[in-house]
Amino acid sequence: MKAYILLLVHILFGINLLAQEVEVTEIDNNPPDTTHIVIGKKRITITSNDSVDVEIKDEKRKSEAHWAGIEMGFNMLTNASMGTSFPNNPYWENDPARSLSWNWNIFEHKFQIVHEYVGITTGLGISFQQFALKNNYRIYDTPDSVYAQIDTVYRYDKNKLKATYLTVPLLLEFNTNIDADRSFYLAAGVIGSVRIGSKTKYVGEADGNEFKRKDKGTYGLSAFRVDGTVRLGYANWGVFANYSLIPLFETSKTTEVYPLTFGLSYNF
Repeated sequence: MKAYILLLVHILFGINLLAQEVEVTEIDNNPPDTTHIVIGKKRITITSNDSVDVEIKDEKRKSEAHWAGIEMGFNMLTNASMGTSFPNNPYWENDPARSLSWNWNIFEHKFQIVHEYVGITTGLGISFQQFALKNNYRIYDTPDSVYAQIDTVYRYDKNKLKATYLTVPLLLEFNTNIDADRSFYLAAGVIGSVRIGSKTKYVGEADGNEFKRKDKGTYGLSAFRVDGTVRLGYANWGVFANYSLIPLFETSKTTEVYPLTFGLSYNF
């Protein structure tokens, strides 16, 4: 009878047998004549009285990297001294509440250093940055400079500079638990970025008529960015802060401007 049961088991799990390693163990004590078959997460026990028991093994999630996911934050433009005022270039004093950062981190990989608790994390992402100007400024880009002036003809409800970047992180990450759902994490390092698009967007009113305008251009933005970053959290939720280590704009065209970004993250 036991042979027939074994044959039935092999038929039921035949597909699994093609893709997974099967381990069969004979146990000679308490109870005698017991066979265990392990197929992936399934454990099948056949006893001497021909009874069959199937159980699913509970495997903990291993420690994962904390990069892939979605992030939302706010941008603040700072000067070389990390202040928010620009006496000679007041148009760079942005409105952080309307200067949003959306990051879609689509790929991650973690290289383990100390078991599951310490590792190097890298990956790939796309970052969408917005910098909303205060007052009624309009940005101008010339071969020699980038600046903004108060527009006396149009009234703007929105006047933003937008930029899209491809991002690659290099983070040293610490975890308190090998189970990602029960782990606190802390990561610090740098994020390298390359600009893949930029434009300005204006929404406002002129002579009682509403208008929208988008103009593509480089607007003196540096082609590359390097941000220092610190991020921490529990399980899938976290907070982060990024600070640009190189100026946002080409320094030959305007004063030094360094973005500071802080926000929330949800990791996949």
